[in-house]
Amino acid sequence: MPSFLDAPVNGAYHLVSWIATTIEPLAGLYAAAVAIVICTIAVRLLLLPLSLAAIRGERSRAVLMPEIRKINERHGKDPERVQREVAKLQAESGTTLLAGCLPMLAQIPFFWVMYSLFSTAVVAGQSNQLLAGTIFGAPLGIHWPLFASTPAYLGLAVLLVIVAYFSSRRQVRQLDDSASPMARRLARLLPFGTLATAAFIPLAAGLYLLTTTTWTLLERTILQR
Repeated sequence: MPSFLDAPVNGAYHLVSWIATTIEPLAGLYAAAVAIVICTIAVRLLLLPLSLAAIRGERSRAVLMPEIRKINERHGKDPERVQREVAKLQAESGTTLLAGCLPMLAQIPFFWVMYSLFSTAVVAGQSNQLLAGTIFGAPLGIHWPLFASTPAYLGLAVLLVIVAYFSSRRQVRQLDDSASPMARRLARLLPFGTLATAAFIPLAAGLYLLTTTTWTLLERTILQR
């Protein structure tokens, strides 16, 4: 593990361990897994202002799209002119086309810390006790079984597919009539990338991924009404 990750991973280890110890009388063997869910929810609550900004940005972008299409039609042969005109339009409206990416980008450090935490046998100079946590008998530190499935990974995969399905439907509905067939295919397929990601990360990081994508789906469904 790179040395610059030592401090955040050590801090995450002590925090998750403390939460797991606190809730162990209620959660039992699943204390570490529940602690991950709690930490994920806490992260999403911290990022709620960014999520609200992203939703406002998406609404503003929807309003700007007709103007952006006109700019492309008018100056399509001059990419630099298109870029200047779009930037001017965004500045005048006080929005940015990247606003919708803010929550996802902000989560990358947290996801990487969670991945590192459950991929490391020694943390803060001691044995990583969190690796002893399990979900339906599967250790939180294991990766996707190559030749045999476990109830934990099967359940994780099924839940990720369900969340991806509803996320896909929501994203397709958000597209306007001018969206290209390629854009529609991407909107339909990209949410299922979480299932492929889960195949290369520890079970604990997969649990984080499931929790945060479920949160995103519910958050967008509620706030975009």
